[in-house]
Amino acid sequence: MKRREFIALLGGAAAAWPLAARAQQAAMPVIGFLDGQSFDLHLMTAFRQALKDAGYVEGRNVTIYFRSAGGQTDRLVTLAGDIVGRRVALIVTTGGGAAALAAYAATTTIPIVFVSGADPIASGLAMSLNRPGRNATGVYIFQQVLEGKRLGLLHELVPAATLIAVLLNPTNANFQTQLRGVQDDARALGQQVSILSASTERDLDAAFATAAQSRAGGAAGCLRPVL
Repeated sequence: MKRREFIALLGGAAAAWPLAARAQQAAMPVIGFLDGQSFDLHLMTAFRQALKDAGYVEGRNVTIYFRSAGGQTDRLVTLAGDIVGRRVALIVTTGGGAAALAAYAATTTIPIVFVSGADPIASGLAMSLNRPGRNATGVYIFQQVLEGKRLGLLHELVPAATLIAVLLNPTNANFQTQLRGVQDDARALGQQVSILSASTERDLDAAFATAAQSRAGGAAGCLRPVL
């Protein structure tokens, strides 16, 4: 499923939440949209279209209050507090699990719809996958299990490689889970790996330079902050 389809799915989930129940607080219900990264025009279009398909048209019968952290996670707490202060009917978060956590820290009563690669149970967003039990629900991308798949694919593509570099983001909430998964899969494959950390573009240059110096036969991993 493409990222645009995920955002459309969020729009549908947001529309499915009982906006009318909270709309009594204002003449027109307001949706707060918190993005941990930077807004993507195509994704926002998909989100608005999903709401429209459910009967909610921005400016006509619903207002959408957008806020973006631009990748600066330290801004999320302030932005989430600002959104809650707008007396929104619900909050939609994307662009990282940190955005969902910031929204949840700001309110335990306003419904939150999120898309995240961070385990919602481990992070405290939900009590279980089938019964969240709190004011947050959404799409959980089992992103961390893909690291082993990438490693296995590279092992098949370059079976003669004695060393494969694995790039991971140490600031990712799933870093330890991803690291353990890669190490377990490497042992199962009998593949030697070199774990390289990178959380910024500058880190990437250094990581690839290290991989080249170590004569790694390939590189795999996930550097994007938690989705």
